[in-house]
Amino acid sequence: MTTSQISPPKYLQEEPSEEWKKFFSTLPKEKGWIESTIYNYQGFWSSSRSIQGVIAFQQQFQAQDSDIILVTSPKSGSVWLKSLLFALVNRKNNPISQQDHPLLVKNPHDLVLFLELDLYADDQVPDFSLFTSPRLMATHVPFASLPKSVQNSRTKLVYLCRNPKDAFISMWQFANNLRLDNHKDTNSIEEMFDHFCKGVSIYGPFWDHVLGYWKESKENPDKVFFLMYEEIKKQPKIYLKRLAEFLKCPFSKEEENCGVVDEILRLCSFGNLRNLEVNVNGKMLTGIANKNFFRQGEVGDWKNYFTVEMNDKLNHIIEQKFQRCGLKFLYI
Repeated sequence: MTTSQISPPKYLQEEPSEEWKKFFSTLPKEKGWIESTIYNYQGFWSSSRSIQGVIAFQQQFQAQDSDIILVTSPKSGSVWLKSLLFALVNRKNNPISQQDHPLLVKNPHDLVLFLELDLYADDQVPDFSLFTSPRLMATHVPFASLPKSVQNSRTKLVYLCRNPKDAFISMWQFANNLRLDNHKDTNSIEEMFDHFCKGVSIYGPFWDHVLGYWKESKENPDKVFFLMYEEIKKQPKIYLKRLAEFLKCPFSKEEENCGVVDEILRLCSFGNLRNLEVNVNGKMLTGIANKNFFRQGEVGDWKNYFTVEMNDKLNHIIEQKFQRCGLKFLYI
């Protein structure tokens, strides 16, 4: 089989039905980060395939009060938080010392599925009977576009926020890696930085995404737990224990004395996950190589790419967008 005969991975299969084509023709569109085009639906930008999944998620999903949904803006630490949540919530059934622990043999994205990108993608009907309780899932969808059953239930939402400079660099690098994997030209940092500043980023504008969950966390702290990537990196033990308390599965004194908290952090560390065989050579069902989800995971990598002008421009936008809400980004 020649290269031209190989079907593109699912995230690049951009040929919707005639009905969907008609729908997308009514939406604002811009050049995509990974795909050729992204569309604006309900105020946020995403690919045609993702938006179809979002709509199915909105129309069909019925939340349960015991559900736990991890939420991130893309490239804000999803893999790390998925691994921490999975290890934390399932530590009774899957002890951290288990030699064949799921996190040792599967990518975190295969253990905590995205609702709109995995469970409801490609006209699938999810079989939630296969899920144990609490159901652990993920999404990139802005708060305002979540299904009403999620917004109105006691479903727990865990939101991870990363500073916009590192989030941008990680998204740009990730998108270009996927484009290279599929023999497509890469996008320049200048062009995509301009896109990002205009709010045209995947599931963006970035600031709208963050502010939606930040405000909800202040108004409803029992429902939304707002985490900062940089703070977890600095004090992982403190925030893992706070997360356990929020999810009503706190660590016992015995667990703390036995080092369970430290063992979870070791298992889920960026270095440990990145070097596992499944993440070095494995692939997701969508066709994405797992290694693409492990670049650096460091704070402040933006300094290696930003010009003085880029830094000044984004600082101005950050100040403008976040000055009245009380949210401060650290280490930028």
